Amino acid sequence: MIQTDPPNADIARFLKRLQWGLVAFAVGYVIWLLGPILTPFVLALLLGWLGDPLVDRLERRGRSRAVAVTLVFLLMTLLLALVLIILVPMIERQIVTLIDSLPEYRDWLLGTALPWIEQRTGYEVVSWLDTDRMIELIRGHWQQAGGVAATVLAYVSRSGFAILALVINLVLVPILAFYFMRDWDLLVERVAALIPRDHIVTATRLARETSESLGGFLRGQFLVMLGQGAIYAVGMSLVGLRLGLLIGMIAGLISFIPYLGATVGILLALIAAIVQAQGFDWQLLILIGVVFTVGQLVESYVLTPRLVGDRIGLHPVAVIFAVLAGGQLFGFLGMLLALPVAAVANVLLRYAHERYLHSRLYEGDKPEIEIAGAAASQRPVIIVTGAEGADVER
Repeated sequence: MIQTDPPNADIARFLKRLQWGLVAFAVGYVIWLLGPILTPFVLALLLGWLGDPLVDRLERRGRSRAVAVTLVFLLMTLLLALVLIILVPMIERQIVTLIDSLPEYRDWLLGTALPWIEQRTGYEVVSWLDTDRMIELIRGHWQQAGGVAATVLAYVSRSGFAILALVINLVLVPILAFYFMRDWDLLVERVAALIPRDHIVTATRLARETSESLGGFLRGQFLVMLGQGAIYAVGMSLVGLRLGLLIGMIAGLISFIPYLGATVGILLALIAAIVQAQGFDWQLLILIGVVFTVGQLVESYVLTPRLVGDRIGLHPVAVIFAVLAGGQLFGFLGMLLALPVAAVANVLLRYAHERYLHSRLYEGDKPEIEIAGAAASQRPVIIVTGAEGADVER
């Protein structure tokens, strides 16, 4: 018996996929339009999602949802306040040290770095920084300079609104995070109720895998960033680098992009060491190299395997691409959404790979012969599955 799909099945399937594609495009376009105001909501959503497992654990121990959310929120607030109390004075001292060292950096740049670049490349760089030359350039292009000045003044006039928006966002984030944590289960139920019933099992499985991989990755990566920053900051401070604490914190904060934190940290530390020593202090440079080597070894063999593992399943190149692409498309909001979107995409790709391995495209159309007893005629019936997938009775 030959079985074929209805003639309009392929068209209906194509229209359904086109419909979902248009919905995804519309959602992306709306996110792009509302990017400036969505940032506090995304931050609060991430905080609420990260705090929900602890809230659920407290609920299972007999506390109400409101009490559990209040306890978790207070814990987050206390941890943030403790970090600020400890780090802000240290950062302030480092910034003061940096400001006091700026003349040394200027002398090193003009007296050592730029002449070295001129000798290697043949380009005259120092002459472009001459004061008289700069004045002549301003006189010769005073109209353009006036336009730039007007642009700068306009930006300064708008900066007050930007600062006000920043303050409002900082106030909104904890308030929104509290409500997201309180109503997280309700939000999940409402989203699940919108999923078509014939896809609910698959959607639930994919959502669970995404939440587990991304949640484990974010929590673990945050601890890895703290650990790396502490190793770099303490190590460089111990070897005598005046700006070691500040450089170590910067390297730790950007270490969520693989290899970028260590690379930037090494470059900044080398420049700071050369300026501090007024030349190549090989002992200091070697000690800085030892600090970063130890930090990388601890991160590669202790911190990342124990705290992160392979929970997100993304190659470091894919993580870098996701962060840069998100920043290019949606700015800071895109960088916040990069890893969650990458985790969702990774889970969907694994699911698509699983479906592909069980598809006819992968396995091929192999003829199969089955012999069955015919109930009516008592003679064997041979059913041959042909290359076209049709069943022909002989």
